[in-house]
Amino acid sequence: MSGGIVTSVFDLFKVGPGPSSSHTIGPMKAGYHFLQQIRGLSAEKKRQAARVEVTLYGSLSATGKGHGTDKAVLGGLLGVAPEQCPLGYLDGLLDSPEGTWKIELRPGSISFREADIIFDLERTNLPNSNTLRIRLLDAQGGVLSEREYYSVGGGFLQWDGYVAPERGDPVHPFTTMRELKKLMETKNLRLVELVIDNERAITGATEEEIYAKVDYLFSVMERSVEHGLEVEGMLPGPLNYYRKAPGIYRRAKRLAGRSDHFLLYLCAYAFAVAEENAAGQPVVTSPTCGSAGVMAATYYFMKHYMKMEHVTLQDGLMAAAVIGFLAKHNASIAGAEVGCQGEVGVASSMSAALLTYANTSEMRVVENAAETALEHHLGMTCDPVCGYVQIPCIERNAMGAVKAYTAYLIAGAEISRFHRVDLDKTIRAMVETGRDMNPKYRETAAGGLATLVGLGEEP
Repeated sequence: MSGGIVTSVFDLFKVGPGPSSSHTIGPMKAGYHFLQQIRGLSAEKKRQAARVEVTLYGSLSATGKGHGTDKAVLGGLLGVAPEQCPLGYLDGLLDSPEGTWKIELRPGSISFREADIIFDLERTNLPNSNTLRIRLLDAQGGVLSEREYYSVGGGFLQWDGYVAPERGDPVHPFTTMRELKKLMETKNLRLVELVIDNERAITGATEEEIYAKVDYLFSVMERSVEHGLEVEGMLPGPLNYYRKAPGIYRRAKRLAGRSDHFLLYLCAYAFAVAEENAAGQPVVTSPTCGSAGVMAATYYFMKHYMKMEHVTLQDGLMAAAVIGFLAKHNASIAGAEVGCQGEVGVASSMSAALLTYANTSEMRVVENAAETALEHHLGMTCDPVCGYVQIPCIERNAMGAVKAYTAYLIAGAEISRFHRVDLDKTIRAMVETGRDMNPKYRETAAGGLATLVGLGEEP
């Protein structure tokens, strides 16, 4: 075993604008990071600075317009970090091709135009499928500063020469579910105790600070659900996608006498968050923006329909985090790398763990629920129509939430020792499937529904 997973709970769960953690939050971080870099240049270089040029490659180039990548990078260059992004901030950026924006270098500033963003579909020798390069140029096109960035999924950002920040070592190191269960048994620890111990050791945060951050995440999830249930009308983009969450929610209330109406509530909550994400509003990556509706819906359903206690929900989030850690460490949570199985599939698996851990502390049952949810997303492609996180993404969030609930029911009803497939094997299957998947089905909008659903078609 290596030194163990050093991902923080709050690396996995982040607040930022949709519609995509890899195509929006990551590039926005890149713009913000580059701004800080060039603000640290010498006064002479700042005086020579004439413009900033952004080049998007790979999946960022293929679907960047639909994902708002261009707006996100500009937002970062203008000095707004994803976690600080207000509601609606990105909406008006780049609406006018003739518009200019001021990048403040302190002292001085330079103008930025939409033409300074280049979508390069030609370069193929990419170190990562979500690659972008940002350069500061002088009036003659000479390079004053340059950096290549890689948006590696879930809002995580790396760059050429990246060195991971120094962090503490986990008290209870693990890299697989098998290792985790052995640690819990050997040390007689509950899962939540193990996660809190590691979080404190890795980040230096106190237990009180950790739970305060968890509560903030919950507040953003609640806001996303409730705002999404209220807002009607068309989502941005050319697909003419009308928000469905308010109508589904009204229908669920009218069907209160039916035994299955609760599933419609769960779907409405997932639609609400996924539609908020598609509109570029702040959501909680869980593990990504494109899959944010799955876990937020599950949490909201558990709190408001199942009436679960707050502390139980807090503990359940720790179980969900562990599933996300394992998927990220041993496979991927980026649709551009492994398809939608790494986004909605992992989100469904995390949500199944949230539900199950809130109802039982038996780790075998929690693992079985997470495994079942992930297993039945294996092979799912990422084929967003026109690159927008709307079709099929929004409905997939609802289906992921329902599958999470179903996996929780199955795991609780079966004899746990007879469950034949463990989570570690399913995560391995996910990464192998993702590697074999034709690139046109990995967030490039070049295959599947993305090429079969046309604009302007009658529903």
